[in-house]
Amino acid sequence: MSISVVLNQELSRYEIYTESELAGFAEFRMRGNTIVFPHTEIDPKFGGKGLGSSLIEYALDEALAKNYQVAPYCPFVSKFIGKHPDKYLHLVPEADRAKFNL
Repeated sequence: MSISVVLNQELSRYEIYTESELAGFAEFRMRGNTIVFPHTEIDPKFGGKGLGSSLIEYALDEALAKNYQVAPYCPFVSKFIGKHPDKYLHLVPEADRAKFNL
């Protein structure tokens, strides 16, 4: 299965494709130096294949590379950060972590 993740700046979202078909996306908004993730969605026909995790990992790696702070309002993004605290938790400001259950 061929997977690719792209940044769609026009729609303010990261998109994941499998075999050239859109499988899902993670919406974002920029607030200064903070990237806010309100919603992530994977098409049910692609569920259970780890595409959501691959998508969020890509988006968070970009935030890491660009030195952004992260506001994970999307529960999936928050849970992903919670599963990988050594790599991503520091992206969420300490004062905001409780509101995201981190």
